[in-house]
Amino acid sequence: MKFRSILILKVLVGLLLFEVGCTSPQSNSIAEVVVASDPLPSWNESSTKQQIIDFVTSTTTTGSPDFVPEADRIAVFDNDGTLWAEQPMYFQLIYAVDFIKKEASKHPDWQTQEPFKSVLSGDLSAVMKGGEKALLEMLMVSHAGMTTEEFGKSVNSWLQTATHPKTGKAYSQMIYQPMLELLEYLRANGYKTFIVSGGGIDFLRVFAEKVYGIPPYQVIGSSIKAKYDVVEGQPIITKLPEINFIDDKEGKPIAIHLHIGKRPVFAAGNSDGDYAMLEYTSKGDGPRFGMIIHHTDSLREYAYDRDSPIGRLEKGLDNAPMFNWSIVDMKTDWKVIFPFD
Repeated sequence: MKFRSILILKVLVGLLLFEVGCTSPQSNSIAEVVVASDPLPSWNESSTKQQIIDFVTSTTTTGSPDFVPEADRIAVFDNDGTLWAEQPMYFQLIYAVDFIKKEASKHPDWQTQEPFKSVLSGDLSAVMKGGEKALLEMLMVSHAGMTTEEFGKSVNSWLQTATHPKTGKAYSQMIYQPMLELLEYLRANGYKTFIVSGGGIDFLRVFAEKVYGIPPYQVIGSSIKAKYDVVEGQPIITKLPEINFIDDKEGKPIAIHLHIGKRPVFAAGNSDGDYAMLEYTSKGDGPRFGMIIHHTDSLREYAYDRDSPIGRLEKGLDNAPMFNWSIVDMKTDWKVIFPFD
């Protein structure tokens, strides 16, 4: 029930801040990262950049007192607000709202049935009055009752057309170019990169490899239950309308243990939802690196931290010095934020 409450709170917050976006064709190309003499070209020359390079160098140089064997070079990254944007609401929830609007013609009863009636009319305050039950209905209608293949096709189709309400960019272009470079830099030095996100695992797996270079088996996220069947001789897995696991806060270290089986050496997040993951990483033996992406750029992206209901960052800022976590100031540390800018 604790994890379920966390999910509902995140959904409530997202619906409160949601602004309806438009749609336009998406470019299929993603900026390629080139590992050159400067492995992080989109990062300004700062102490943060130097800390990253020094850590990677010391942990991958044979004979270094901080050398980490390649088998133990595990790096974990939150997704929302760390690898791609998360404002004005979590992108997966935007997908759910768009799914309901797209499928409405097949469900005439939605015109009079809440919460769908309010979703279709754009009255999200009325949706919130329906409470947990209404929000779960929205999520389950858009995420369950279909095979994993059907769900993947649905998400991929959405990604091909949907655009961000503020920037007009495709959501796969709302990724952070400096973080793409960091992922590639780590992999070029023998690190295995994992996503550990509160977002849905099946949702993330649709695009993670194409966008981030992270294969599906290195994606960890929240999940709903599923069942296995053989239909007309074909094995299928169907997503069920029931929460299985919420990969947020204290759930993140648990998920890392269950899916990876090793404590990470490197961890990056952006909110207090990532605090436990960063703490778990930092308190291991040997060299450790913790990173927090601080959203400080209101012009190129968004500026928010302590008072934001989405991506709230308070405890992490206060305790970062205690753990020696690097705080990435988006405004001053990054030359560019999004690819194609």
